[in-house]
Amino acid sequence: MPRFQFFLKFIPAVSLLALVGGCSQGVTPSSTGSFGSSSAVAQVPVAQGSVDPFAEGIKYATSAANLAQTARSPAQWDEVSKQWLQAIYWMQSVPPTNPRRAFAQKKVAEYMRYLIYTQQQATVSSSLNYPTFNSDILDEQLGLYLSYIEVMGRPDILIVGSSRAVQGVDPRVLRQGLAARGLSGLRVFNFGIHGATAQVVRFQLQELLGPEHLPRMILWADGVRAFNSGRADRTYSEIVQSPGYQRLASGVRPQFSSGTLPEGAIASSSPGKYQFQPMSVSASSDSREVKDLSVIATTVRRLSALGLAIDAYGFHPVATRFNPTNYYRQRSRVAGRYDGDYANFQLGGVQGSALQSVAAFARSRQIPLVIVNLPLTDDYLDATRSAREVEFRQYMRRISAQSFLWRDLSTVRGLNRNDYFEDPSHLNQLGAAAVARSLAADPNIPWPRGR
Repeated sequence: MPRFQFFLKFIPAVSLLALVGGCSQGVTPSSTGSFGSSSAVAQVPVAQGSVDPFAEGIKYATSAANLAQTARSPAQWDEVSKQWLQAIYWMQSVPPTNPRRAFAQKKVAEYMRYLIYTQQQATVSSSLNYPTFNSDILDEQLGLYLSYIEVMGRPDILIVGSSRAVQGVDPRVLRQGLAARGLSGLRVFNFGIHGATAQVVRFQLQELLGPEHLPRMILWADGVRAFNSGRADRTYSEIVQSPGYQRLASGVRPQFSSGTLPEGAIASSSPGKYQFQPMSVSASSDSREVKDLSVIATTVRRLSALGLAIDAYGFHPVATRFNPTNYYRQRSRVAGRYDGDYANFQLGGVQGSALQSVAAFARSRQIPLVIVNLPLTDDYLDATRSAREVEFRQYMRRISAQSFLWRDLSTVRGLNRNDYFEDPSHLNQLGAAAVARSLAADPNIPWPRGR
């Protein structure tokens, strides 16, 4: 496989769009790291035999780092991304027989992380000119969801819930499973939020999203913890105290704005969140050898790893497989009677009211609501938690009769396998795929008709 094709395999689609934006000849990166000149815009290089690809990679990486110091607008972050693309290309062009190849390959992986970061910055700075909701994951998922709607239109199926939903239902596998049944062309998005309770879901659907953002079906995937009114609802409390909530209460919903944000808007929405440090690289004028290769001094002070891990459909694929022996060597085992998520256990209350409100809201808009109880490992279900699960199932069966469709996957054989989980209560990508296939095969769920 040609080296450039090999390189393209690892570049996200949005990067490819940036790459082909100007693709005729190579340019020299800006030595000053300033915007506004053509030298700051990377194009597809034409490799020459006399060119040292390793030195070129370092040169473009230096330019990217320098540009990142002052990047604010989407266009500026796009230019930084193009420089990282060039750096990746040149490092990947170091021949396999070159003794610097192994080091160059490590740099490819490093530069890819920086490229993803700059893409995220371009997305953040070009998306929502809106205050934070005091939840990084909510801010990120909201921006992604509205962007998804701009590209794809509103989803047919919207998955909501807590972290168990974010990594517990794979939208692509669900879409594929439904297509296999003849329901092709359905759009599925996972708008799960870490820490989401019934109150948070009610807020998302009834306050945060406008009518034009609502789906044709709501798939609420979670478990008993999200409906326990006795526990402290920290996520919801943070949201209602947030600047974003105050803006929403004034009647202004989040929406995309084109162009550059006002000065300070990015910083105000996520103060001190990201910071590139200066980069210093010295090279010999004769050999162009880089003397300080141990540190490409571009660093990210705090990178939102979760935000980067979430895919284009709001889903967080996790590869880790739960092994109780290894897991409890590093973590303490917490019994159900000491678990804060089950403290002062109460079904009904504020969470019950939020559930009923969502059900009534969906019914009034003729949006089918399906609530799914996700599986748990046997390791997690000790006597206390098992008893609460029984109460929860009975409660949901009783109130679901005329309000929503209840699906209990916690009792489906085979879905509680340890290798389907990241930890005792959160599914991994294998489990998320298995759950999606199980749901897609359910003939009693009133899925929207295919497009």
